[in-house]
Amino acid sequence: MSRGKVAVFGAGSWGTAFSIVLADAGNDVTLWARREELAITINGQHENPDYQPGVQLPAAISATHDVEKALHGADLVVLATPSQGLRAQLTQWAPFIEQNAVIVSLMKGVELGTLDRMSQVIHQVTGAGPERIAVVSGPNLSAEIARREPAASVVACADEDVARRLQGRIHSPAFRPYTSVDVVGCELGGAYKNVVGLAVGMAVGRGFGDNTTASVITRGLAETARLAMQLGANPMTLMGLAGLGDLVATCSSPLSRNRSFGEKLGRGMTTEEIVASTRQVAEGVKSCSSLRALAEQVGVDAPVAMYVDDVVAGRITAQDMMDAVMARDTKAEID
Repeated sequence: MSRGKVAVFGAGSWGTAFSIVLADAGNDVTLWARREELAITINGQHENPDYQPGVQLPAAISATHDVEKALHGADLVVLATPSQGLRAQLTQWAPFIEQNAVIVSLMKGVELGTLDRMSQVIHQVTGAGPERIAVVSGPNLSAEIARREPAASVVACADEDVARRLQGRIHSPAFRPYTSVDVVGCELGGAYKNVVGLAVGMAVGRGFGDNTTASVITRGLAETARLAMQLGANPMTLMGLAGLGDLVATCSSPLSRNRSFGEKLGRGMTTEEIVASTRQVAEGVKSCSSLRALAEQVGVDAPVAMYVDDVVAGRITAQDMMDAVMARDTKAEID
């Protein structure tokens, strides 16, 4: 897969940051923006003031609101939109995707209702086979990526050759990708860490310290691994960049939307109040419900997802969650 044209769908924080990675790696990038006025601003200022203010965009990046223009001639299509809206949007975009283009998901969520991962949604909507669907996941906070701070990630595809070719397309001086064939593990690690990030944020919001947050992170990782392995993932994936790496970044950084959202829940704000106060999407707020349902469907104990879902829905408070976790029956750490 030689250098070529890439269409990136989603001109938010992560879509813009990843466009910088792609441009630095030598690709010509067309960034699709949902709002035409944002596309005009990006082209005029070579900056995305709404989502990455102060970051100068490479000359190889241009923006458009025209779906057909964005996809024409693109051999690589990158999806960086909120996960819960993917199916409806991709249904509109799919007729314009080049027949052999590889489709890459940057999204970290599980669809409500269907409980499908994003790669499954992509397959269902576009008909693309597993050799044309890939995911990128890792400890990649968008503001740091946009500033070209050194970072690593995982590019996963069922076809190892395609994963290696994609690796070359996204390897920039500041972004080091590793390959994997474990799409399931990478996707579930990326989705679940958002839920754990919410739980850690709640603990911080309640004023608890490092012992508490380390315990939540560790048990959250165990829960993630149980579910992922039940669905066929390689457990070592959860020990790597797309698992532990992403989890640590999300739970440790104030740049994390999910941790920040959780902190506000911990301080007593409601989900509705927090959503009304920000334009950014915290994926874990929606995915906690679908991940809880997925775990129940396959018979996996998932207390973190269960309690976070209850707090987000307003059924219990963050303090209720902490009390309930501590009151659970004791057991061996490793089953």
